Amino acid sequence: MSRPDFNLLLTLDVLLAEGNVARAAQRLRLSPSAMSRALARLRETTGDPLLVRAGRGLVPTPRALELREKVSQLVQETEAVLRPVERLDLKQLARTFTLRTSEGFVENFGPALIARISEEAPGVRLCFVQKPSKDSTPLRDGTVDLETGVIGKATGPEVRVQALFRDRFIGVVRSDHPLSKGKITPSRYASGRHVSVSRRGLSKGPIDEALELLDLQRNIITIVGGFSSALSLARSSDLIASVPERHTGKLRDGMHSFPLPFSVPEITVSLLWHPRLHADAAHRWLRGCVREVCADGHYAHDP
Repeated sequence: MSRPDFNLLLTLDVLLAEGNVARAAQRLRLSPSAMSRALARLRETTGDPLLVRAGRGLVPTPRALELREKVSQLVQETEAVLRPVERLDLKQLARTFTLRTSEGFVENFGPALIARISEEAPGVRLCFVQKPSKDSTPLRDGTVDLETGVIGKATGPEVRVQALFRDRFIGVVRSDHPLSKGKITPSRYASGRHVSVSRRGLSKGPIDEALELLDLQRNIITIVGGFSSALSLARSSDLIASVPERHTGKLRDGMHSFPLPFSVPEITVSLLWHPRLHADAAHRWLRGCVREVCADGHYAHDP
């Protein structure tokens, strides 16, 4: 089957509204002969005369009367689809957004983000889900609307990315730990008992690579899958946790934190979303809220 010419819908809508070829041609800025040819094509396409002569004028056929309201509605809906997005009415917005976030995001930025969302768009609900990997499938299939984290090799090439902030690793111990007093040197840090963080259970990471350059090695006692677990262990033992400063601010309340006594590359935490949502007004508003809440965070580290 040949594809129908959807431009004929607009022509049919005007013809049925005017009931006159000349006036319809004037509205569409066509010549009367061009409009007559369009009417002939419409008759051929629909298999109905649509407009028939009655005296000096034209009257619609029963088929034309049946189509008039339907065609008018179709044209209005099509124009609405192609029209630029109108101003978003946040007070009337009713929608649930699913956010897949890196660990510590909800604890640190969740309260401020929820408060802002509730004030600006009370009908919006946020659903936070865990991020077991950097795989972009949830963004691609629409189960996740927005994501935060560090870009990895598993991040899809089509995914839109915007940097939120940079973060640095720090050491964290319980408040009365020996490292809470005195100068912390690389050897003093390395010789302590450590809890390492790796989602994949890896025994080495950027901190260990930095120590190797100093001919030092951490004494890793245990490996956990997240920063909150590492901090929980460090809070009630002599273990040393090394975690991103900004992402773990709330999780570190009551503990002693210190800068690492050697250089470790900072990480960039980004906002990720699928291109199909890029122009969505509500999604764009949410992205702006996340960016501003992160920019106003209390645990910011100057880049």
